[in-house]
Amino acid sequence: MKCSDESVADIFEKARKFPSDSVKAKGITQKIVEFIALDDQPFSVVEDVGFRRLIEHIEPRYVMLSRRHFSDVCLPELFNVVATHVHEHIAAEISAISFTTDIWSSDVSLTSMLSLTAQWIDADFQLQKILLHSQEFRGSHTAAAISDAFANMFDTWHIDRSKVHVIVSDNARNMANAIEDSQLKGIRCMAHTLHLVVSDGVLSQRSVKDVLAIGRRIVGHFKHSQLAYSRLQSMHGQFGTQIKRFQQDVSTRLNSTYYMLQSLFAQKRVLAAYSADHELPVTFTSHQWVLIENILSLLAPFEQLTKEISSSDASVADVIPLIAALKRLLTKVFEMDHGVKTMKSTLLESVSTRFTEIYSDPLHFNATVLDPRYKDHYLDAEIKQRAREMIQTAMDAENLRGDGEGAAHSTGEGDQSAGKKTRLFAPDEGHAPSLSDMLSEILQESASNNNRQMTSSTTQQLDGYLSEVPIPRSDNPLVYWKNNHGRFPDLGKMARKYLSAPCTSTDSERLFSAAAHVLDEKRNRLHCNKAEKLLFIKKNLPLYLKK
Repeated sequence: MKCSDESVADIFEKARKFPSDSVKAKGITQKIVEFIALDDQPFSVVEDVGFRRLIEHIEPRYVMLSRRHFSDVCLPELFNVVATHVHEHIAAEISAISFTTDIWSSDVSLTSMLSLTAQWIDADFQLQKILLHSQEFRGSHTAAAISDAFANMFDTWHIDRSKVHVIVSDNARNMANAIEDSQLKGIRCMAHTLHLVVSDGVLSQRSVKDVLAIGRRIVGHFKHSQLAYSRLQSMHGQFGTQIKRFQQDVSTRLNSTYYMLQSLFAQKRVLAAYSADHELPVTFTSHQWVLIENILSLLAPFEQLTKEISSSDASVADVIPLIAALKRLLTKVFEMDHGVKTMKSTLLESVSTRFTEIYSDPLHFNATVLDPRYKDHYLDAEIKQRAREMIQTAMDAENLRGDGEGAAHSTGEGDQSAGKKTRLFAPDEGHAPSLSDMLSEILQESASNNNRQMTSSTTQQLDGYLSEVPIPRSDNPLVYWKNNHGRFPDLGKMARKYLSAPCTSTDSERLFSAAAHVLDEKRNRLHCNKAEKLLFIKKNLPLYLKK
């Protein structure tokens, strides 16, 4: 009989369960809580047979704790650990913090939540983002109630009001009044404002409303009938085309109407063949198909723009240049304008009206000047001068580096972009001009009219920065400032403040997309306090794990 290499003591040791307070058991328990928070799992997952079998197979010595223990003990413990880490970040040397906020109501429970996300640029010119609050918001959503909630949030995190650079929100009047009542600076979400522009210029048209009503019925028909969708798939097989799912538009979802029309137009031939053999509740006329094509062409820049400003690194510095490009694009005349000229002119008028405030708001034009991709090339002469004066006054008032020290670095040496010529963009024939084309066109015109000369030592730093050619739009402005703040130290400090502001409230909206998973059908009885902690951990745990 062959002797085993393992002693009886070793066998018993491997079969012995971990004490609940052992390092190994605590580590596994924490990973399970992180799994629940990060992957939107219900606490009941620890009672599921499959999950328990998995843990038993991986580590049979671990004793699975109860669902109640995970929710009542482990969750608060992890929340406190992550919250302490967030406090340490906020307590660091931060001169300005920007915020986004929004209110969300659950579809599966009588719950409303108010968010507050924060972002700032650290000393290493890295953009940092955290979730501060996603608290239950009971009662009427009045401006006074929202203002009180803001005060409570800032007090909880010991955030001095002087550090609040801006709060970005949607266009709701109660939210705007709440920010104003709190004596804080607020700006409206650019994406929401663009959505209102499209509603003004396109979606309000009678002919467009008819097209959208028909489109919704067609999409609904295939969404609710598996037989109809199977037949449509067969049609795609006959045509040798790729199967595409129809997109239903949602009034609160930006660009969803564009995507619905796009999904319908992409399957125009298949729908025509389907309607010849099978019944559809409604169909488009040939004139309406032409209208859809023109609408898609008209709204394509808005879709592109919304995607660009909703990216994680978009800032308020993008607003003025992108709106200037959009307005210029809307003034261009194209062959496909036939039938949509009125819509196009209405869109242009709405863009001009709804974005008029950005040209009188220092937060917008100062940020634009401090973004090395744009500088002052997208501002008219009056605003250019005003921006220069305000930035110079701020540099002098705060005495960031003194008059002579900053100027000594602003000779233009050491930057590869200094002295370069701006190259004229010439679109290819047949190429439909885009927003990027318009940005290049405006930049070139501005550069040809820009003849700066160095003046006194107090303005040399600013003049040196502005005299250099803007960096490509594809470059990261924060990388530029990380590499050049030694040359322009005072401007670099101001850039940390102004470029921290986002141009949309997308971060709060994405948060509530996560909230919809946290408070889903499986967890609709979850106490709001626990839901808040789960959301907080989900959004901030990655920052904690980086340390």
